[in-house]
Formats: sequence, C-alpha cells, structure tokens
Amino acid sequence: MTKIKATNITWHEGHVNCEEREKLLEQKGALIWFTGLSGSGKSTIAYTLEHALVQRGHLCYVLDGDNIRHGLNKNLGFSAEERAENIRRIGEVGKLFVDAGIITLTAFISPYKNDRIAARETVGSDGFFEVFCDTPLDVCEKRDPKGLYKKARAGEIKGFTGIDDPYEAPDKPEMVIDTSSMSPQEATIALCDMLEKAGKIPPLGE
Repeated sequence: MTKIKATNITWHEGHVNCEEREKLLEQKGALIWFTGLSGSGKSTIAYTLEHALVQRGHLCYVLDGDNIRHGLNKNLGFSAEERAENIRRIGEVGKLFVDAGIITLTAFISPYKNDRIAARETVGSDGFFEVFCDTPLDVCEKRDPKGLYKKARAGEIKGFTGIDDPYEAPDKPEMVIDTSSMSPQEATIALCDMLEKAGKIPPLGE
C-alpha cells in the first residue's frame, strides 16, 4: 500500500526553508502525538492545548482521528493493515505541517508500537513528541463518550482496541498523562512547559 506507483517524478526544493518559516512564526514546528485508548482524553487535551497555544500567539492545528476519517482517510477501515496506513498517512501529513513551522497535535488511538515508531522516523525525533494518555481501561469504559465500548462488549463492533484488539503502550514516551487524575488544563500547562524546554515556543513574557 505504500509502494510508489507514480513515475517520472522529481522532488523540487523551494526558495523558502523551514527555518525561515519558523522565524516568521516565532515558533518551531513540532508534532505532538497523543496516543491512548478511546475515551482516554486525547482529543480533549489536544483541543485544550491548541486553544492555549493560539491564545499565546502560536499557530497550531489538531489532526483528530475521527475527523481525518471523514476526509483524507475515509477509504480506510480498522484492519491492522488499514490502521497502519491510517497512521502512515498522518505521519506524512504531520511531517509537512512541521516543515511549515506549525505546532501540530494528533489525536489517534494508534495502538501499534511499530506504526508510531514509523511516524516518529518520518517526522524526525527532534520534532516528534509522543504523549501517552495512560488512562485506565475501566475509566475510559465508564466515560464511553461515543458508546463504542458498550457496542464492543455486546459484540456489535469487532476488533475494538482494549476489548478484543490489543493496545501496545509506548516504551519511552515524552510524557505520560492519566486523565483520571490530571485535568486537561493541568495537562496543557505541562505540555506547554515541555514545548518551552524543547525550544519549540518561547516562555511566556519573552
């Protein structure tokens, strides 16, 4: 599925590089990759962080799993192969956003380690931050914001992550957040601090 089929193509370099775009935006491109079970708080934190960063004057954008499947990845299902292609495409889109100097936030279950490792390699370690929303399954299931766990338990959904399909937790994420004990606002403060320390955004007041 990832084999290049196009022929007679050549990569063209433009006259503006990433550093020039970052200077214009007064920030450095970064991809914050939120991963975790359905209901673990990925999207909530991503959108809270996006709002906070915009309030601080930074350009950022959320690539949300469900939203992406309405458009770019609407032809993909939830088999292991299609999940891998879903994440591969987002890794490539994220790479472009980072090159544009944008702070990009992705909220995908992305249950398989190898797919997330491949996304990191695509973007580059300097610009990739894996954030594991390590919220307990029972908490996620009690929240069940989309009613998916109930359907999975009833056998109406097959291959649902955390029920009858595995979730492979990250080994060394840049940050671990348990939303059963940390609010989205608290997580946002911690994430902004992470970006500041990484030199992606300046500290407040500078």
